Amino acid sequence: MAGKKLTCFDCGQVNRVPEDRLGKAALCGVCGAKLMAGKVTEIDFATLQKAARNDDVPLVVDFWAPWCGPCRQMAPQYTQASGKLAGQARLVKLNTEAHPKASQKYAIRGIPMLAMFAGGQEKARQSGAMPAPAIVNWVMRAL
Repeated sequence: MAGKKLTCFDCGQVNRVPEDRLGKAALCGVCGAKLMAGKVTEIDFATLQKAARNDDVPLVVDFWAPWCGPCRQMAPQYTQASGKLAGQARLVKLNTEAHPKASQKYAIRGIPMLAMFAGGQEKARQSGAMPAPAIVNWVMRAL
């Protein structure tokens, strides 16, 4: 069966979605959650690993921590960018304080740090807080 693989951020199930249903109509076959919600979702380390390895739609991860001032400043910009990138990439956040293994595995040296995963590999990374237009431009160049 043709289609794109997407990991559900709610239950962790990998779904195969026909390309013509990749919009907001794409739902998880197990739990019914939206797979392309067009908004930022907080995920854990296990879900990140599974989605980075399996997903066919680019995954953009904001590695952040609650104590980080620039991370908090960038959060609304990242949310705004997610709306502009809906259907082209899925944007998620991972709290490095709650999931320190992510910092080790992905060699995170400073936050906020954005990383894009596609085809099972890290395709690009960018450190530092950015406004929404710069986030969108960075993602579009990395695609």
